[in-house]
Amino acid sequence: MPQMMPLSWLLLFLFFTIIFMSFNILNYFQPVPAPLSTKLTVKNFLTSWKW
Repeated sequence: MPQMMPLSWLLLFLFFTIIFMSFNILNYFQPVPAPLSTKLTVKNFLTSWKW
């Protein structure tokens, strides 16, 4: 359908490329949130298997 063709495929490509790059840049420079607790606890559950 020729009526659906964009004015310029290069313009469309540049438009989506700019949006993609700006999305990546904005996500890259987001500050990393600080962890809520500094102490990490690891729970080890020892299971005795009775084969």
